[in-house]
Amino acid sequence: MSFLSSLADRDHVFDFLVPATSPVDVRHGPILYLEDVSVSFDGFKAIDDLNLTIDDGELRCIIGPNGAGKTTMMDIITGKTRPDSGSVWFGSRHNLLTMNEPEIASLGIGRKFQKPTVFEALSVFENLELAMAADKRILPTLTARMTGEVRDRIEEVLETIGLEALRNGPAGILSHGQKQWLEIGMLLMQRPRLLLIDEPVAGMTEQEMERTAELLTGLAGKGKQSVVVVEHDMGFVRSIAGTVTVLHQGSVLAEGSMDQVASDPRVIEVYLGADPDEEAA
Repeated sequence: MSFLSSLADRDHVFDFLVPATSPVDVRHGPILYLEDVSVSFDGFKAIDDLNLTIDDGELRCIIGPNGAGKTTMMDIITGKTRPDSGSVWFGSRHNLLTMNEPEIASLGIGRKFQKPTVFEALSVFENLELAMAADKRILPTLTARMTGEVRDRIEEVLETIGLEALRNGPAGILSHGQKQWLEIGMLLMQRPRLLLIDEPVAGMTEQEMERTAELLTGLAGKGKQSVVVVEHDMGFVRSIAGTVTVLHQGSVLAEGSMDQVASDPRVIEVYLGADPDEEAA
């Protein structure tokens, strides 16, 4: 008997938070489109006429110095921050600026913050089970029952994140890297179309970084997910990125392959030439 079904005896089933067939329409354009987006906080322009396009199934890396606008950009995409001007579209049908955070999440946009937030007293399996609940209110969550579809989905995600052998162990004993993978798995339970991932390898061992690179590159692709990774570790970025976008002062400074942006004099001046010890999220 699962953790949730052991708490109550009711006829209730989980539904996927996001349907298997996502409502996003990418037949005529990119999956994510930001045009002329600007936002200011107390006179400081955090985002300044930002233009960014993410294709369906793409794995894009976003880099830039402190204050470049990386976190604010993700806040805007997920509905946490409203821009002063501009357009943000998810596919060709969904204007994200007219939607709130839960509505945006339900479309299939998942976000993972830098610090993993898992339920350490629960098992790996139970964490994934909790992430599946469509209705996040306390009572429906606690009275939900396991279904075969949910169990199959958990098994699929466990294999994807490489934690099958640790399924019954408490999440609190996982290494830092394993907790990061578990949280990515919790997002995958909701069948997202777009994943926004903030500094996934901060604090990881070399071996964990290699496994994370394999995980993220395996997630992206047509018919799967589009993945946007904000990261400071240039070695890691080089290992996963096809296209790298460099933000500076709230707008795109450069974009291209890692070799192209690394050799751009502007990027070297404002970012890659900086003291790595001074770089932060």
